[in-house]
Amino acid sequence: MSGAVPAVVIADPIDASAVTRLSQGPCRVVDATQGAEALSAVLPGAWGLIVRSRTKVTAELMSKAPQLAIVARAGVGVDNIDLAAASARNVRVVNAPTAATASVAELTIAFYLMLVRDLAPQVAATKTGSWVRGQNRGELAGRTVGFVGYGRIAREVARRVRPFGVTTIAYDPFVTSTGDGTELKGLDELLGESDIVSLHAASTPENHHLLNAARIERMKRGSYVVNVARGPLIDEAALEAALTSGQLGGAALDVFEVEPPQRPSLLAHPKVVATPHIGASTHEAQARAGTQVVDEVLRALAGEPLLSQVNPEVGGKKP
Repeated sequence: MSGAVPAVVIADPIDASAVTRLSQGPCRVVDATQGAEALSAVLPGAWGLIVRSRTKVTAELMSKAPQLAIVARAGVGVDNIDLAAASARNVRVVNAPTAATASVAELTIAFYLMLVRDLAPQVAATKTGSWVRGQNRGELAGRTVGFVGYGRIAREVARRVRPFGVTTIAYDPFVTSTGDGTELKGLDELLGESDIVSLHAASTPENHHLLNAARIERMKRGSYVVNVARGPLIDEAALEAALTSGQLGGAALDVFEVEPPQRPSLLAHPKVVATPHIGASTHEAQARAGTQVVDEVLRALAGEPLLSQVNPEVGGKKP
């Protein structure tokens, strides 16, 4: 950097207290949250780049930032960042791996309760003046929840849901033991045993439409699907067909194949609870995300080891 003060560009809004903390560090903070044009104008001088999910950090974008040394994602998933291109340019990528754990876990359990009690249509009907009683619904107690993907968030959901009297099982090809009482199963076995299939896997080419028509047919009739991970894990056409046929009793979706979603009939389906990708949208989670990525940027500025680098093969040095 030839003695110049390194510029850290904030492309997407993060918590104000985190911005204040960053501004007190040995860098110049550049606000480019106004949009793509503002970001493009400041990329040539960017040493660091902080994003959330809106900004797509592509190879083309990084090519406009010749001084770029670190990209910080204020959230868990980094699928909006071209990791291969970043590594090829020796750009370190960090995230905030624990920021949204509690908020996504809470939403997940809320979804379980909404589905088994069929709460959404009852709330909507009551607000319009309807007063329909005597239609008994189910309880969460005694159910089996099957986690597809058993990472940090799924483990936190399992820990929180067991006191409801729930049995937890999981499928994850990268996990050999859980250490928490959750039994590991094969995917087909899990689908056949679960009352609720809870998706927590990463979006990869191998996992595209992981829950397809054939696998949905292997599920218990009348069981539920919850997706708080990534939309492409589910074949939405197959999901809608299974809801209509009664093969599935309901689905709760915080994520979709295309966002905003492009399948109005799925959103309008009476057995669907839908939210606009708000799993991490709590004040507390966003504050943690901002703090965690700013702390990582400050460590990078100081030449200290990073704690949440997702491409560890790339080294770094103090600017």
